[in-house]
Amino acid sequence: MNAPILEVWNLCAFYGRAQVLFDLTFRLQAGEVMALVGRNGAGKTTTLKAIMGLVSASARQATFKGHSLGRLPTYKIARLGLGYVPEDRRIFTDLTVEENLETGRRPAPAGRSPWTPERLFRLFPNLAEMRGRRGSQMSGGEQQMLAIARTLMGNPDAILLDEPSEGIAPVIVQMMAEAIRAMKAEGVAVLLSEQNWAFAAGISDRACVIERGEIRFQGSMAELMANEALRADTLGV
Repeated sequence: MNAPILEVWNLCAFYGRAQVLFDLTFRLQAGEVMALVGRNGAGKTTTLKAIMGLVSASARQATFKGHSLGRLPTYKIARLGLGYVPEDRRIFTDLTVEENLETGRRPAPAGRSPWTPERLFRLFPNLAEMRGRRGSQMSGGEQQMLAIARTLMGNPDAILLDEPSEGIAPVIVQMMAEAIRAMKAEGVAVLLSEQNWAFAAGISDRACVIERGEIRFQGSMAELMANEALRADTLGV
């Protein structure tokens, strides 16, 4: 097996004096989709924030493409090629769709076809129809599509996606699934934090079940789907 693109050993995270993640260890391969699943408050979002340097955290080792992430500021982590789409989207509401996309533009690595606005409009046809619309005039699902598209404009090697299906219409959830499959086909790795079990199960190669800040299960999605007792206990499904 090739070296993982993202590797984390004994990740702990804290809010003030309270510890919320306890020795999480996992790896993500290039072109793989791995889902962090668990009930609300399990620690999924905090895991992504800890990787990006957005919360107080420590780890025995955390590397991306062989580069240590320890003590790196968030912007330097992003420049390594690790994209992040937070749960609250954070698009520029005063800018149009096209202008939002331009804010994320970075050159593609040598030998890789770059993500361009036209290519992203083929992936997200809804955005093509509103390229001149301001972010403030878009629905939550449309803003989510734009947030993902803007991140892809940075031509990342991997993306951390936080609850992409939350609170959006089923038709847009399906578009999200197709977009993640397209990323995978391009070799982009995806670490997905998701509470929607059906969505995660349909697109992920592997799963990591988090409960109260600890990993309860790590393995293939097929293994997790076959383990009804574990799913009932940790996910309620």
